[in-house]
Amino acid sequence: MNRPPRIGLALGSGSARGWAHVGALRALEEAGIRPDVVCGTSIGALVAAAYAAGEIERFERWIAGLRVADVISFLDVKLAGGLIQGERLMDFFRRNFVDRPVEALALPFAAVATELATGNEVWLREGSTMDAVRASIALPGLFTPVVRDGHLLVDGGLVNPVPVSLARAMGADIVIAVDLSADVLGRHLRPKRQIAREGEVSAWLRKLQERLSDFVPRNGPALPSLLDVVASSINIMQVRIARSRMAGEPPDAVIAPRLAHLGLMEFHRGKEAMEEGRRATRAALPQIRQALESWG
Repeated sequence: MNRPPRIGLALGSGSARGWAHVGALRALEEAGIRPDVVCGTSIGALVAAAYAAGEIERFERWIAGLRVADVISFLDVKLAGGLIQGERLMDFFRRNFVDRPVEALALPFAAVATELATGNEVWLREGSTMDAVRASIALPGLFTPVVRDGHLLVDGGLVNPVPVSLARAMGADIVIAVDLSADVLGRHLRPKRQIAREGEVSAWLRKLQERLSDFVPRNGPALPSLLDVVASSINIMQVRIARSRMAGEPPDAVIAPRLAHLGLMEFHRGKEAMEEGRRATRAALPQIRQALESWG
């Protein structure tokens, strides 16, 4: 081959663990590896969009400054379609980050969503970047679905949690996947005393869990909170789907941050997640360099 390989980065879903993607991107840059195309699912779509827009440094500073109160301020709670409407969060991004059309971004970008009525995988590669991200992060039961072209769209993690296939379709020769689900199975069902000791759930989230638990019958043995059940179920689904998809569509290298100790909504622990993203990327550099050197 007379040209260098076209590098694609596929950023996976994982809620608050997704801030690890920022650390991964920064570590790749420090190693002199810059992706030519970026795509993502759910939180991975948000980070990929920030990178494609050239906003990753400002985005990193914003994440590092997040506090529990900031996270709570973005949560416009409602019970129709999803627990959180998500408009406060997207309004914040529209005010503070330029919402360019996908076609106008500095790097090719795409996001994965799921059509709720059919279960079809939807690749969002044009139009408003923020609208594409909002559709991709619409986690069922948590965020309300998004209407796009007359279709209801929800989180892409239902069908393609780590979108290697999308990166290939975008022209990537070498695909680096960031999988946030390598160690999460069973995490949300550990005893509450252990979770409380580790400080994994904010006071606000514990209170919300207790209120939602009122909907669960109290007869019989103690049950996990509603949010714990939802989070664990989502983890099982996405891990199984990701393993199946990556077995059939293998990436050339995998970065696997270990962040099972982060709760579903603990977005205020961004520094910790970003540092783990850096660590996992440095550990994967030999595999990445081997893939690049063997191309062609």
